[in-house]
Amino acid sequence: MNLHAIAAIYVYEMKRFFRTIFESLLSPVISTTLYFVVFGAAIGGRIEEVEGVSYGAFIVPGLIMLSVMTQAISNASFGIYFPKFIGTIYELLSAPINFFEIVIGYVGAAATKSLLIGGVILLTAGFFVDLEIRHPAMMLAFLVMICVSFALFGFIIGIWSENFQQLQLIPLLVITPLVFLGGAFYSVSMLPPAWQVVTLFNPVVYLISGFRWSFFGVADVAVSWSLLAIAVFFALCLAVVWWIFRTGYRIKA
Repeated sequence: MNLHAIAAIYVYEMKRFFRTIFESLLSPVISTTLYFVVFGAAIGGRIEEVEGVSYGAFIVPGLIMLSVMTQAISNASFGIYFPKFIGTIYELLSAPINFFEIVIGYVGAAATKSLLIGGVILLTAGFFVDLEIRHPAMMLAFLVMICVSFALFGFIIGIWSENFQQLQLIPLLVITPLVFLGGAFYSVSMLPPAWQVVTLFNPVVYLISGFRWSFFGVADVAVSWSLLAIAVFFALCLAVVWWIFRTGYRIKA
């Protein structure tokens, strides 16, 4: 494995992040504050507890998931799309580095950025509500797996996109609605029985449920199903990336 090549890609991507670190970290802090003002104050005044957890604390895992998923996709998609846009991706393809090492560099950097943002949101939430993480090791494991999986998904979007508008198409029109409809700000058990069944077809439900369990010990679905959902999503994304580099789909003239 060419560790020098992986490190070069990773460091380059992280330097790009740290050049705008103030803006990158300020945005999630402001967004988290606004969510607590709107959801915590307005709705939290009507719903004091959900499954034995204060509503303000209950929405924290959903807030983290919303930001982490979108940031992982955006960072990874832009990271690989820009070399495609300016033509430097051909230097990577002609260099003594295989596709797996390229993916590790770009996906690793995007996952690290989203992890940092997730940590910032968690710290910000601590100023508004009292948080007790019952399973910190599992919380970190869920967070890492989700960051890596969605960064891999973002990498695919970056390869697929033909312009900058398409980079935002999936996060805005698919991921964000799925998160909002996936129990980020409510429990699935609060829905009518028919809608509970429909909601279980939303894959994001399993991710948010498992992540929330690591905080409060409550979940809408079994934790084993959450872990399986993440593993399947990761495997599918990895298979698609392998196919892209095998066929040269939208990366070779």
